[in-house]
Amino acid sequence: MSAQQLSDLIRFARHNSPFYRDLYASLPPSVDRLTDLPVVDQKSFWAANTLHDSRVLTGPLSEATVYKTGGTTGSPKFSVYTRDEWRTFVTTFGQGLVDTGLRPGHRVADLFYAGELYASFLFVLDSLAHAPVDNVRLPIGGGAPLESTIPTLHDLAAQVLAGTPTTLCRLAEQVLASGVRLDSVELLLFGGEALFDDQRRLLATAFPGAEARSVGYASVDAGLLGRPVPGTDARVHRAFTPHSVVEILDDSTDEPITEPGRPGRVVVTSLFRRLMPIIRYPAGDRAEWTGTGPGHFRILGRAEEGVRVGPVSLYTQDAQDAVASADTAGQVVGMQLVVRRWEGRDGLVLRLATAPGDERDTDRRESLARAVVAELETVRPLYPDSVRAGFVHPLSVEWARHRDLAVNPRSGKLVRVLDERPTA
Repeated sequence: MSAQQLSDLIRFARHNSPFYRDLYASLPPSVDRLTDLPVVDQKSFWAANTLHDSRVLTGPLSEATVYKTGGTTGSPKFSVYTRDEWRTFVTTFGQGLVDTGLRPGHRVADLFYAGELYASFLFVLDSLAHAPVDNVRLPIGGGAPLESTIPTLHDLAAQVLAGTPTTLCRLAEQVLASGVRLDSVELLLFGGEALFDDQRRLLATAFPGAEARSVGYASVDAGLLGRPVPGTDARVHRAFTPHSVVEILDDSTDEPITEPGRPGRVVVTSLFRRLMPIIRYPAGDRAEWTGTGPGHFRILGRAEEGVRVGPVSLYTQDAQDAVASADTAGQVVGMQLVVRRWEGRDGLVLRLATAPGDERDTDRRESLARAVVAELETVRPLYPDSVRAGFVHPLSVEWARHRDLAVNPRSGKLVRVLDERPTA
């Protein structure tokens, strides 16, 4: 990235986006270093980026594709790409697919989800179409019935399956139950969630000749984040230079981390998006530099801005709003989201701290717990849908005292999300 590239993007955003103009109001007229800029606050960003009269966009919404990103049904979040930006997005990501093991002539089944403004199915299909190696694309989708998907994969001799770990594991269970052999499958490309050891064992049983690898690291809001690094841990990626800049920042100070092995939160700057600028935007994940190559980093899990539970994306603000709505008496004085994994599925636990003395009123606490869960399921209906489908455990509440809530040992600040799932 050249200083001219960055300074031009900053100047453009300041001149055309009211959100960035206000965010950078105290900065000198000329800025050409990322570290001179504040990190975007997600809550403020999405409050400004409304579908109508957005203060983030740099121009009118007259030529673009609109996609939905994580958020509540009451306050949906949308990302937009012009046709040129989308072409750059999928072409660059497609170049990274060769690092996954994609070979010329591979027959690739796209099992990501389509419709309802979600991007993953179209994004992967377009990335395959723009990959530098020939391939045969099978646009099946994650919502297709398994009873028809498996015969299609068998009849077309699919060699690569691309989907979320949840979708791939659901397919694997059906393959084992039906006794059908899909011997042609040699590569499983997962994205959107972490892949855990128990899932790897299931996939290896159903597809013994296949290797599971990351399809790449991207999101519809943050854009390009990382391309896979061949021959390494599937969590290791490298930035899509020169199209994006990935930073890892200290959890407490937001100072850039440069040394390997020190975790921090991922912040990204997109150098090709102009309609909806992404400049020092928190990606919602934590990572660490590996020191094994230029720009190589290992994804460690979700940061406090958001959490992924199976196929469900959830923001801490979603849970905070649900508690505020249900807790009319003000019993709750602190909250953490705890993600655990047992019996082969993810589960979300809301750890709520109550005011002194309230712990004795068990009936009242149980009533509040039911109200909080009901409220959160109302604004995130994908969660109860995923429970019914057997993808995740039901939401639960765990009561605690405020002193029991985990804090950052460096700053004493409350840790909003605890990811207690073992990763490989």
